Amino acid sequence: MQRRALLGLLPGAAWAQTRLSTVDRNRLQLLGPWAMPGLGRQRGVRVYLPPSYLLDPSRQFPVIYFHDGQNVFDEATSYAGEWGADETLDRLAAQTGFEAIAVAIDHGGEQRLRELNPWDQQGQGAGEGWAYLRFIVEVVKPLIDARFRTQRGAAHTAMVGSSMGGLITHAALHRHREVFGLGAVFSPSFWVAPGAFDLPELMPLRPGQRIYLYAGTEESPELVPQCRRMAALQRAQGAAVQLQVTAGAGHNEAAWRKALPMALYWLFELG
Repeated sequence: MQRRALLGLLPGAAWAQTRLSTVDRNRLQLLGPWAMPGLGRQRGVRVYLPPSYLLDPSRQFPVIYFHDGQNVFDEATSYAGEWGADETLDRLAAQTGFEAIAVAIDHGGEQRLRELNPWDQQGQGAGEGWAYLRFIVEVVKPLIDARFRTQRGAAHTAMVGSSMGGLITHAALHRHREVFGLGAVFSPSFWVAPGAFDLPELMPLRPGQRIYLYAGTEESPELVPQCRRMAALQRAQGAAVQLQVTAGAGHNEAAWRKALPMALYWLFELG
């Protein structure tokens, strides 16, 4: 009974009322809320199932973990626009045959800046990023793997995030390199966390990891040089790093939504 409660769906009425996606609602689920060890709070998780999931019970799927879950699938629950990840994945399935499960972890509201930063930040308090990543690795991923037909190895497990979510994705690729073999790091907030540049030496990447690093030229002036520096550090460790610098792109969901298909094409080597 306890296990069933952990894996059970939240009431679906509110979800149905706010859905603006064209994706079948049977393939979009709300799970949790699940306890976050060491943080004294709970968090809900949103799950997208690919088109053939309900049709082919023998097939297993790679998994893509997103941060800021309220922004990933639904304009109505977002605070700055949605990524449209469900529609993007449906289009990729139709165009290439590639299908994946997407797991979007909701952000913590006023705790967001601390949760997505492993380092202490002046004015924000102690960083909680390592504990947040433990929640994903030790709670979310095992429950997702237990409930759904997933491909569990690092080569089939990706993480995607932007801004502070990009920063914590960068940290996850180093700290939990045995779990996340693929990562899309959009517009990472390196400017608030100089310690991010120590990770390649302190927690070296594994050869074969694939990282899509993205920056827009209309973001902060230091972002593009910082991303170039990080790409050089990570390539020196044998990781495959694709650095995408997009002229005229700003720091917003519209830019990241546009870049998401390119990132997934490259990470999963779709062509």
